[in-house]
Amino acid sequence: MTQAGTMPAAAAAAATDRPTQPALVEMQDISKAFGAVRALTHVNLTIAPAEVLGLVGDNAAGKSTLMKILAGAIQPDSGRILVRGRPVSFSGPIAARDAGIEMIYQDFALVPELTVTQNIFLGRELTGPALGVLRRKAMAERARKLFAELGLRVPSVSASVRELSGGQQQAVAIARATGFDAKLVIMDEPTANLGAPAIAKVRETIARLKAQGVAVIVISHRLEDIFSVGDRFVVMKHGRVVGTRAVSDTDNDEIVQMIVSGSDPRGDRTAAE
Repeated sequence: MTQAGTMPAAAAAAATDRPTQPALVEMQDISKAFGAVRALTHVNLTIAPAEVLGLVGDNAAGKSTLMKILAGAIQPDSGRILVRGRPVSFSGPIAARDAGIEMIYQDFALVPELTVTQNIFLGRELTGPALGVLRRKAMAERARKLFAELGLRVPSVSASVRELSGGQQQAVAIARATGFDAKLVIMDEPTANLGAPAIAKVRETIARLKAQGVAVIVISHRLEDIFSVGDRFVVMKHGRVVGTRAVSDTDNDEIVQMIVSGSDPRGDRTAAE
């Protein structure tokens, strides 16, 4: 029997694994199969406003599939998604974007032949009173402002994306994702194939987004990225959530153990809530 006002040790540990703010997004009991392959099995995940969550696990853990469902690119077989407590159904990425959810894919999904500004406003162009007339100067100015706000740089917003380095293309993808009132940005392996200066810039940008009240989910094999800027880990294995940890309540060895073993050394906690 515990003393009044105290919490059992197991409950206290579990409490550190959960967002301290009301949920921005909740994914409840999400399952997905591709033919005979079960990619996700009854997955729960919660993220709070301005929280940075690291979604980690080995290949085929189900991380990208889960996030593509949240971004509207894939439909779940079962389960539901709530945004600020209200059930939503995303028919596609545009519907998710309208709800404030953006995803930056590992290949950035940019059009190399178009300029930086054209990529940022692709499908969301600003038009004038006359039908079909684009407000090119307004879009270019907004693009420059976005890069300034994010602390990112490109040679010119009129430069072709094909002329940019990998880090600069990453900057364009981030600016596009955050330029239209995003509440949650999903980044799929944002530091893969980047040099040290570009990795540092991505981490700075994540911290800046957090400071601006934007939640970020980072899918990454680089645990040091999450330890550097994250608040919480969610570990997945074979389409299930293994466990969840506050960054301040774990270390690299424990997270690696969870990824490899597919079990939680502190107990069988399978919900990321």
